[in-house]
Amino acid sequence: MIGKIHSFQSLGTLDGPGVRFVVFLHGCHLHCGYCHNIDVCKGNFTEFSPRDIVDKALRFREYFGRNGGITLSGGEPLLQSNFVAETFRLCKEEGIHTTLDTSGSIWNNSVSHVLNFCDLVLLDLKMTTDEEYQTHIGCPLSAPLFFLEKLEERNIPCWIRHVVAGGLNDTKENIHRLKHLIDGKSCVKRVELLPFHKMCETKYNHMGLPFPFALFTEPSKERIQELNNLL
Repeated sequence: MIGKIHSFQSLGTLDGPGVRFVVFLHGCHLHCGYCHNIDVCKGNFTEFSPRDIVDKALRFREYFGRNGGITLSGGEPLLQSNFVAETFRLCKEEGIHTTLDTSGSIWNNSVSHVLNFCDLVLLDLKMTTDEEYQTHIGCPLSAPLFFLEKLEERNIPCWIRHVVAGGLNDTKENIHRLKHLIDGKSCVKRVELLPFHKMCETKYNHMGLPFPFALFTEPSKERIQELNNLL
């Protein structure tokens, strides 16, 4: 079994608890207007086996501490769900904590199998209305909500991630809708409001692609704090 891998981050601290070995899987079927990893989605890749990935992760095991481990991200890793499942299965054999970073926009039997080996899911709830999802992301809002229901049914802990862009969804009304979407879900252990930024615009320029969110603004730290307090 072979996976298409764009890159690795050996000592990540933003993709799950503790220190993580982060694997960015190539490819994505969505068209998120603020995508920070457009190079991961559309750029070059190298092929690795699940055993290759686990062996690389084991080199950094001494840095993981009690909470660290491996995170499979992207792009959308569930486009390669069989590869993800086998990589996570081997990780569990080695006692490595596993985290899946996903849009939650794909569901099938092989994705269900992946969840058998997930200790944590980082689930993007990118927008709070179906119209915004269809326009800016490329799938219906019902897709990640269905995925969230599956996490709830199987009692798999998840962190919700929501990017806030000025002039689009940096409003109290949006935060109220976000809270309504996750109310009553005991699997949700954390909600992260992530400020939109334009550092990724250089990637679009380098690849000769227009940056869809160029007209939206970066919210201030104070605005993000206000929205966090509201949430």
